[in-house]
Amino acid sequence: MTSRAKILAALNHESGPVPMDFGSTPITGMHCTCVAALRDHYGLEKRPVKIHDPYQMLGMLEDDLLDAVGIDAVGVESLSTIFGFPPSDWKEWTTPWGQDVLVPGKFNVTRDEKGLYVYPEGDTSVAASGHMPVDAYFFDSIVRQLEIDDDELNPEDNLEEFKPLTTEDLSKIQTFAKTAAATGRAVVGGIGGTALGDIALVPAPFLKAPKGIRDIEEWYVSTVIRQDYIHEVFTRQVEIAIDNLEKTQGAVGDLMDVIVICGTDFGTQSGTFCSPDTYDELWKPYYKKINDWIHENTSWKTFKHSCGAVENFMSRFIASGFDIINPVQCSATGMDPQTLKDRYGDQLVFWGGGVDTQHVLPFGTPEEVREQVLERCGIFSKDGGFVFDAIHNVQAQTPTENIVAMIAAVHEFNG
Repeated sequence: MTSRAKILAALNHESGPVPMDFGSTPITGMHCTCVAALRDHYGLEKRPVKIHDPYQMLGMLEDDLLDAVGIDAVGVESLSTIFGFPPSDWKEWTTPWGQDVLVPGKFNVTRDEKGLYVYPEGDTSVAASGHMPVDAYFFDSIVRQLEIDDDELNPEDNLEEFKPLTTEDLSKIQTFAKTAAATGRAVVGGIGGTALGDIALVPAPFLKAPKGIRDIEEWYVSTVIRQDYIHEVFTRQVEIAIDNLEKTQGAVGDLMDVIVICGTDFGTQSGTFCSPDTYDELWKPYYKKINDWIHENTSWKTFKHSCGAVENFMSRFIASGFDIINPVQCSATGMDPQTLKDRYGDQLVFWGGGVDTQHVLPFGTPEEVREQVLERCGIFSKDGGFVFDAIHNVQAQTPTENIVAMIAAVHEFNG
């Protein structure tokens, strides 16, 4: 089977080899240190890793590494990073841990005793929007919340980042999609603007002077005390999103197989951020409208990311029209792999859950990694509906021998 055929079979809940994804999205990737280590392990050409996601310092898995690992999915290149500049015009940079990498041309940083600071659109004349603490390996968003006056709150302020795609944007997306499809792998894309209340995006690290509700805590509070405001934001956001989806469908058609709708997390390690009733009130109608449009007008499968203990939300994700759930955080409360497969495996594709990235992959032995991967593949792949990926991104300092053991175990399972 071709790589794309393996993914499509899994998406259609058909039995077959377990396909694998690393690097097609910013939530299924690898830290740049791990990418460099894998390139060395497989004896590939020595060259600096490209940082396609500076926020998480994710490294680009280029074609030679995708081939070496046996990756079956590839992403459509993004128009912009989370800091508001495109992943292009690469330049050399040395990380605080001494790795020589390539970063986007507008990746501009300053440094003080507390670490590094990165700027929206690369503009160092405005306040920094990201901070990498000393001895850290990725950036955190800096909250730049203006004083909130409830009498003056305007939903348009929380819609500033959602804009119609231009002709130039669509031309780039079409080119990126054609390049991805030419690899023979399944193509995963996203248009931006479909993520409703994604807490990584609420602080707007891509905007020079964000207005509206941009403090993370204040946003969560608003889902309780300012629901009318949230409804107005989501209503208009979905209108823009569907217009952009229609334009994107016209540009890429069936070149794309999967579309990432959102990275909005609803779970913690042991519970959820909101009640099921709040999900039904605030999110479900809008997700359903987006997903229904996609299913009625395209062949794309819709991809939902949510970390944490969200077993009791799975039926709601299904009712909202999602086809795929990621990252399947099996270490969280109530997220037993066999239970998830038994209850939801005929309606949801599990894209992730293949190995625990909090404990086993970074701190276990290669044999422990192998055993867990084989076990998870056995559970999740029954009757299809599984794409192997770790639980979220593979983090810095993960032992190379464990990453290699993980990859080898998937190939061992496939025989």
